[in-house]
Amino acid sequence: MKKIILTLAVASFIWSCKPGATSSKKDEVNVAIDLVNVKDDKVMVSIDAPTFTSESTTFFIPKTVPGTYSEDDYGRFIEDFKALDASGNGLRVTKLDKNSYKIEEAKKLAKVTYLVNDSFDTEGGGGFGQSEDVFSPAGTNIKAGENFMLNTHGFVGYFEGKTETPYTLTITHPENLLGVSAMVDLDASKSKDVFQSSKYATLVEMPLMYSKPDITTFMVDDMEIIISVYSPTGKYTAKDITPNMEAMMTAQKKFLGKFNATKKYAILLYLSTMENDAKGFGALEHPTSTTVVMPERMELEQLREQLKDIVSHEFFHIVTPLTVHSNEIQYFDFNDPQMSEHLWMYEGVTEYFANLFQVNQGLIDETEFYERMSDKIQQSKRMNDKMSFTKMSKNVLNEPYKDQYINVYQKGALIAMCVDILIRENSNGQKGILNLMQDLSNEFGTKKAFKDEELFGTITKFTYPAVGDFLNKYVAGETPIPYDEYFAKMGVTPAEIEVEGNPFLKGGQIPYITIDQSTKEIMIIPSVELNAFMTNLGLKGGDKILAVNGTNYNLDNIYDLVIGSMGWKDGEPITLKIKRDGAEQEIKGTIVMPKEKRQGYQATDDSKKTVREAWLKG
Repeated sequence: MKKIILTLAVASFIWSCKPGATSSKKDEVNVAIDLVNVKDDKVMVSIDAPTFTSESTTFFIPKTVPGTYSEDDYGRFIEDFKALDASGNGLRVTKLDKNSYKIEEAKKLAKVTYLVNDSFDTEGGGGFGQSEDVFSPAGTNIKAGENFMLNTHGFVGYFEGKTETPYTLTITHPENLLGVSAMVDLDASKSKDVFQSSKYATLVEMPLMYSKPDITTFMVDDMEIIISVYSPTGKYTAKDITPNMEAMMTAQKKFLGKFNATKKYAILLYLSTMENDAKGFGALEHPTSTTVVMPERMELEQLREQLKDIVSHEFFHIVTPLTVHSNEIQYFDFNDPQMSEHLWMYEGVTEYFANLFQVNQGLIDETEFYERMSDKIQQSKRMNDKMSFTKMSKNVLNEPYKDQYINVYQKGALIAMCVDILIRENSNGQKGILNLMQDLSNEFGTKKAFKDEELFGTITKFTYPAVGDFLNKYVAGETPIPYDEYFAKMGVTPAEIEVEGNPFLKGGQIPYITIDQSTKEIMIIPSVELNAFMTNLGLKGGDKILAVNGTNYNLDNIYDLVIGSMGWKDGEPITLKIKRDGAEQEIKGTIVMPKEKRQGYQATDDSKKTVREAWLKG
């Protein structure tokens, strides 16, 4: 989802420390964030301005940030904006829109100050007059004395024409809270952190999380990984997830080979209570870190599995768009963004790698890989399968295209799979899409962007005419992809498969349960065809589920029940308290997880075994 590079921050640090390299205070932007004196759940930000020669200037808070593909208007969380001269006198300010302020007498401008509200508190309620929430991993949290999630684009703005100016960020914080990021703290004190950045775009790619210290570190080759966890009730610690993260990231590095964009990578995991708290789960990538938000209620095994898929996706963004990207990303405009045509690559290739590496490195088997791809096919067909993917990508901020964005994780990954298959077929299994991305990285790289309209031609040059034909017909064009034809090239054919279902959701989407609105009790839908879990326990339509294994459930925590059931196993004991025809009773038994049949794929043609193994294991 996102861009920019740690090497820029490192270069900035080295440059600032070189003998003879001096920087006037007015040639940089100095930002101060006060996490100690929090009032009414708001944080004060003060920014010393650089020198202006114009009569006026405009100060911006981002409307959109790289990797989110939505207009989030972070300026709506800003209030009490002031522009001051060197004597502390106010300058005239005109608010132009949600995200920008025009400042008169810019030559006198010494600093701006403002208060920041956090976005987590507004989720689900459409706070600040906005009906759409900020995606939580791109959002902000202010919980005085306990936790601060600082996605810096939500706290720090920029002056017109000064985005290339170096930034110094100073954060004062309670001594008991540790700030974790991929940046280097230049201040040794326990209550103040100082960071330097070469320019605004680099600074806002450096999120921080302040909380009571709960960190682990490990090395993957020559790359340091740091994991910081905030768990409000203390249910989980960084140590609970570290072994799985270490195994996963070691496998990723082995899969990627020479791709290596950073020497330090930070994983900032915020676990939400979901009560006046973050509700958008997932992650947002940055060149040297990822911010992750997940529900604390999730069982540990589920959390580990989700993190494996989510964090691996974000880490693979070091390939694209962090290394391989277009001009629209290289020169991103935070308040008037021009979107690239190639989300199929930025998100699709990344999501495909997040699945392919797992079968490649033995974390999942071939059958599960096919199941995952089959699921993506079914989900993608619920979207507009005839919409040009490049057109959708270019216009993703607008209707009707933005409603199709989620398809980048489904059809986008399938596009990458088909390109991979075509390269394997035409190279006799010797090359795949990872080789293509390495070639593109050598051709372009972090500092050289490609032109949107030239990418397909460049890819064809590095691969085969069949790949170019595919991209033009199925990605730029409006023709649905015939996936069976591409699977067949690898000796894989359609088959009916059996997969494990959920006790309360058919096909992962259609509910077996509902809510009695008069009592808030959870009720099995009277007319539903019961699944194996329910018939095994003798449940009936209309039964109300009051408690499971001693925990009471109703509308307020139904999410806990459904999410928790995803970790249940066949044969485990279970006790339910139900209400049937107005009378309560207890049911004891064992769990039988329902099985569901669906269309999938399996390997059937052994004549294609060699190229198939090169595809999945090469």
